[in-house]
Amino acid sequence: MFKLLSLGNIFYWIEKLTKFINSIFFVLLLVALSFALILSPPDYLQGDSVRIMYVHVPSAWIGLASFTSIAFLSIVNFVFKIKNIKLITKSIAPIGLMFTCLAIVTGSLWGQPTWGTWWAWDARITSMLILAVFYIGFISVHKFISEEERANRISSIIAIIGLINVPIIKYSVEWWNTLHQPASIKLIGSSTIHSSMLMPLMLMFFVLLLYCALIFLMKYKTEIIKIKKKNLKRL
Repeated sequence: MFKLLSLGNIFYWIEKLTKFINSIFFVLLLVALSFALILSPPDYLQGDSVRIMYVHVPSAWIGLASFTSIAFLSIVNFVFKIKNIKLITKSIAPIGLMFTCLAIVTGSLWGQPTWGTWWAWDARITSMLILAVFYIGFISVHKFISEEERANRISSIIAIIGLINVPIIKYSVEWWNTLHQPASIKLIGSSTIHSSMLMPLMLMFFVLLLYCALIFLMKYKTEIIKIKKKNLKRL
């Protein structure tokens, strides 16, 4: 088991996975964009501006899921001190920040024609902005604190505290009166989004997940190379 999780074996599987994802990514991207931009219908109220949803919603999901993963992995790292975990969290964080910022920007673009304003201090929007601040704090700690153990400890604390914000983002539209619409897709209960829009949305989500996987693998590979260089310098 430990042999399988060694940096050398992980490096080998990164190469394999990257090649596989690259082989299918662009085809799936073209299919997803065709459904999202051409084949899916315009909304009866919002018209074609609803197509922003196909980037905005998956971006928000990925931003939330990435931070949740970082926080739970940080808790595991506190308990078990697994070396690879800190490499994983450092690799996920820039991806999560990018998609959180993309969700905020596309939300503003969508909000202007829908609400008549680029920005409102709405509970959902504000809590997403706070999420971006937690991401920046997590990344900055690793960038500006050279002592590795101290950086890992502080960044883990930031991630665990930031986890409190995740359910606030999720349930903000239910707990407060907000401009942001309630969730249209529900795991429990019936979804209110039509299948003609749900399928393109899920396709775009899947394609963006593949993109995340590519970025993560490249970043993780870079972190492994850095570790190997540090080990060589010590010899």
